[in-house]
Amino acid sequence: MADKNIILSVKDVEVKFRVREHYLTAIRNVSLDLYEGETFAIVGESGSGKSVFTKTFTGMLESNGAITNGSILFHDTDLATLKSDKEWEGIRGAKISTVFQDPMTSLNPIKTIGSQIVEVIEKHQGISKAEAKKQAISMMTRVGIPDAESRFDEYPFQYSGGMRQRIVIAIALSCHPEILICDEPTTALDVTIQAQIIKLIRDLQKELGFTTVYITHDLGVVAKVADRVGVMYGGQIIEYGTVEEIFYDPKHPYTWALLSSLPQLGIKGEDLYYITGTPPSLFNKIIGDSFAPRNAKAMKIDFAKEPPFFKITDTHYAKTWLLDPRAPKLEKPEAIKDLHEKISKMTGKGGAFYVDE
Repeated sequence: MADKNIILSVKDVEVKFRVREHYLTAIRNVSLDLYEGETFAIVGESGSGKSVFTKTFTGMLESNGAITNGSILFHDTDLATLKSDKEWEGIRGAKISTVFQDPMTSLNPIKTIGSQIVEVIEKHQGISKAEAKKQAISMMTRVGIPDAESRFDEYPFQYSGGMRQRIVIAIALSCHPEILICDEPTTALDVTIQAQIIKLIRDLQKELGFTTVYITHDLGVVAKVADRVGVMYGGQIIEYGTVEEIFYDPKHPYTWALLSSLPQLGIKGEDLYYITGTPPSLFNKIIGDSFAPRNAKAMKIDFAKEPPFFKITDTHYAKTWLLDPRAPKLEKPEAIKDLHEKISKMTGKGGAFYVDE
């Protein structure tokens, strides 16, 4: 990605939540660069910190949460220093927007669809209501709402789930943001509509040129949309690389476990693979590799000292002691060996990396 410009740079970010008299460290010194026009997917189990991490980009942490260390540079602004809604006004929605999982929690059920889009446009662009309406109808058409002008005054309950999600995307893109965060945007939809929404976001990204951040636990979606992937566990990114590197040459035992859990790799008559144990409690100080207690092949050092990031290629890094020259050489699990060939056979498309047209 050396030829692309960095649009957002996260350095050593820590996020804590006060819960009663205790503190929970949800994000533990995470660093990440996002590049203009790319699609970056963040994957991991529920509770790994995916949504909390990206909420720091828009100042949407819950009231008991705060960034306690690090910086988030977006152009010349350190987002980690912004506190009030007034300070966030020119960023949230205008420059960085979010599409959430359930459109019914994002849309006001007692306001018309059109008025909700117009409200956002008026707020961030400072144009007349008539011009805002014109732009809103244009955006509704762009996201695939048929006969948008006549449906402008309808209410959310008059739209299907897929159409409501298209409206949420229209609202998120109505002010032409530079970064679009998609937080599990297709989980509540059936498979056919899911594919349509994924394709819609991809097509709009090509047309408008924004950077996309996908938050998901669905590795199938990741394979279809991502340029790069970050794997999160225990409030940290523990491996990142291009989508090909993560799927075909993963290095962290947790990434191995996630890929082994792909339902598509199941063999008829055999139990599906699952990751034993539970993620670490983030109320406690984590010593060593946070995945060690669930890793049957963990070494002594994994329980004693946190691993650094080891460089595999210019684009691929992993936070595991297995990459230390002194570590024993472990084979990847059988399930994910020759993954390219296995996925090619399953899809009939020559590999994992395609989007249904």
